[in-house]
Amino acid sequence: MTEGAMEPDLEPLWAAQRVWNGVALDADGTPYVSFPSADGRGVQAARIGPGDALVPFPDEPWNRLRREPDPDAGFVNVNALRFGPDGLLWIVDAGAPGIGEAAVEGGGRLLAFEAASGTLARTIDLAPALKGKSYVDDIRFNGDHVYATDAGDPGLIVIRLSDGAMRRVLGGHPSTTDRRPMRADGTVLRTKKGDELRVHCDQLEVSPDGQWLYYQPGSGPLYRLPADLLNDFGTQEDALAAAVETSFDSPTTGGTAIDAEGAIYLNAPDTRTLIRIAPDGASEVLLQDDRLIWADAMWLHRDGCLYIPATQQNRTPGFNGGRMAVEYPVWIYRLEIGRQPAPNDHA
Repeated sequence: MTEGAMEPDLEPLWAAQRVWNGVALDADGTPYVSFPSADGRGVQAARIGPGDALVPFPDEPWNRLRREPDPDAGFVNVNALRFGPDGLLWIVDAGAPGIGEAAVEGGGRLLAFEAASGTLARTIDLAPALKGKSYVDDIRFNGDHVYATDAGDPGLIVIRLSDGAMRRVLGGHPSTTDRRPMRADGTVLRTKKGDELRVHCDQLEVSPDGQWLYYQPGSGPLYRLPADLLNDFGTQEDALAAAVETSFDSPTTGGTAIDAEGAIYLNAPDTRTLIRIAPDGASEVLLQDDRLIWADAMWLHRDGCLYIPATQQNRTPGFNGGRMAVEYPVWIYRLEIGRQPAPNDHA
């Protein structure tokens, strides 16, 4: 791994008094954010307005606090959001209160909204592909298909958008299972009960040519799989397993992004670094900054900048042995990298 010749500048943009874990910008640059309830319950999806005001998205009822989760009334637990190539804002409802906890019936789903109006355009119920402890983590698009990771019960979910057909693949496979200790700031991460934290199939990216799906458990390494095999629902499990390749020996990762040239950007919370991985596997440290405290789901925008939420999630009870150590505010930063997003998975 090489060091970047000159580190770009990290610019603070937005601050919140809660832990957010993802950001996505519409074509006009309006930011939308997700909150995984890691530091307590509250608004789960919001638009950032003037003065850093958080406007519940699509509205307050969807985000309303309830004694028991009710998928018919609103979100169960938002874990990610992003604008798809269709221009819709896709929100990932993990469907469970937390990783390793029991899934809520009907909770795991993908919700696609018209961002300007807040109108729900499509719902994809992932129940046919979920298990008892599934936690739907994130998604990426590839033509008529969308891929989802399951961080709770290891596996990948492939959805065909044209007819809603779906299947679960590589369940319990070594490439989807977190088998190494997760680390941040030199410390092994632990659950509220004190056990070593395991975040199974987590980050994923699609190559700009649509030929490869890259994915990994939270502690790495990064794997890849030919997309045409995934997209063919006739491909048998043993054929999929045989086609898995190790792409990069990544460390514990907060979040990733990919650019139009096929380079993957990876946040490494143990060293507070941003790593860029070229398609040939060569890597460089693009940035080391002490403010990158568990930097998570990034957004590469058309302005050539990465938008990076530094979530401090490793300081929340579920990652920190039950102890709360977040130092507010929690920031989203901007980093100019001079690269464009991959158009096949991006508005």
